[in-house]
Amino acid sequence: MGVKPIELLETDRELLQQLIKKGADWRERERAETILMLAEGRSVKEAAEKQGLTREAIRERRRKWLKTGFASLPDKPRSGAPNKLRDEHRDQLRNWIEAEPLTARLLLSRLEKTFGVQIGSTTLRTELKRLGYVWKRTRYSLKKRDDAGQNRDCCLGQAGTE
Repeated sequence: MGVKPIELLETDRELLQQLIKKGADWRERERAETILMLAEGRSVKEAAEKQGLTREAIRERRRKWLKTGFASLPDKPRSGAPNKLRDEHRDQLRNWIEAEPLTARLLLSRLEKTFGVQIGSTTLRTELKRLGYVWKRTRYSLKKRDDAGQNRDCCLGQAGTE
């Protein structure tokens, strides 16, 4: 005996199909696809095999859909460490960067001296990306210039032809 198919309004069906085609998060797209399969009358077993999930995962998605509808599709907030940087820290970072070019080490040391905040270089890079900055390493060149600003010409093999 299978479970009763989910009954969807035509507008809900269209929204789910649009979410599958244009949704930003792959998890939401996959959950919407599950709901559409169950609404078409497919069994839990068929949906699980087609999506490569367990039957219990499909049943859980069905229960959540029946309980909360579209609110069951996006991920819920997860636990994690609170953000170490506040808005005032981000504003100060922006001011320092716009005033002069600085290395990551200098920015980290200034943050620690000014605010007592210790973060890693990866966290700093992430915050700079959020602020819209691009972080690149300095590349050194082997080309050297003489005092006149001209590139030095190296003429190997022509030393005795003056």
